[in-house]
Amino acid sequence: MRHVTAEGVAAPGLGTRLDAAVRGLNPGYFALVMGTGIVSIGLADHGWDVLSLILLVIDVICYGLLVVLVIVRGIRHRDALRADFQDPAKAFAFFTFVAASCVLGSRLAVAGEHGVAAGLLLVGFAAWLVLGYLIPWTALLGVDKGSVLSAANGTWFIWVVGSQAVAVLAATLQPMFVDWRQALAMLAVVSWAIGVFLYGVVGVVIIVRLLLYGMRPLEFTPPYWVSMGATAITVVAGARIVDMADAPMVDATRALIAGAAVLFWALGTWLIPPLVIAGYWRHVHHRVPLRYEPALWSIVFPLGMYGVGSSFLGATDRLPWVERIGIVEGWLALGVWAVVFVAMLVNLWRNVLRAPRPTEVTTRAR
Repeated sequence: MRHVTAEGVAAPGLGTRLDAAVRGLNPGYFALVMGTGIVSIGLADHGWDVLSLILLVIDVICYGLLVVLVIVRGIRHRDALRADFQDPAKAFAFFTFVAASCVLGSRLAVAGEHGVAAGLLLVGFAAWLVLGYLIPWTALLGVDKGSVLSAANGTWFIWVVGSQAVAVLAATLQPMFVDWRQALAMLAVVSWAIGVFLYGVVGVVIIVRLLLYGMRPLEFTPPYWVSMGATAITVVAGARIVDMADAPMVDATRALIAGAAVLFWALGTWLIPPLVIAGYWRHVHHRVPLRYEPALWSIVFPLGMYGVGSSFLGATDRLPWVERIGIVEGWLALGVWAVVFVAMLVNLWRNVLRAPRPTEVTTRAR
């Protein structure tokens, strides 16, 4: 049903609004699942089981809903989906699906659902392989080099996060599947190593982009926080690998990975103040309004992952002060998650579910 205002302007019905929302679905929206999942893992580690379970239920619902919406988008709006794949500024956000599948799988593994977690590992690994070859081809090759470099942004670090998320889940499941220990150990170590390599590559590209093109306030978007989140999940992956059951691949790399995890934790810690200062520069100094956008989940996930990474590293390497930092960061991540989640629901109600007011429809028509 379409509503008509006093000026004779037809207001779009709910079906039309939902279809428009699906068409414009942000390819990085699976960061919602990533952020919710990692905060749930942090709560479970700290003994807050009921609250952690509530977030797990929310996470499963959001994951299923987003999968359905992406499928519908691929059927009804294939042109919009293709355009995102071909856009260097957006394409790497598709790796949020890889990370979301593996983070949710890691949380389900904590709950004892090892079979479902293994299924999500297969999904995440397959998507990681396909997207790892497809996106560089569609988004980077055949495009002017200057255009690609100027489009580089924080979403590129999600490529790293996807690789390390596979490593985390493989390492988590490795002790539980005796017959597959060798294969899971190899997958965990190889994907961890690839993630470390990709972090170096993406970091260099981003630095070159900043040196050549600078950074305007509107361009400093929330996904730049993933530069810190990528170091944090590298720490978690490293800690998980160190704790894996003995296997030739693990035995050969355990000491190296344990040392590298400490270095990545230090790098992630060092990145937090510049990111906070840059946010102040954007929103306070240059007065860019702080409104809800799907990219805000790219802040929730790094905060939660840094907390979990600090807790894991502190427990694995017997560093109690690092573990305490993780506990504090975990509660901070929960608070930020709650604010962003409420903002998302309000935004969904105002812009999709609620019928637009006559003044809003008239304004849009003009």
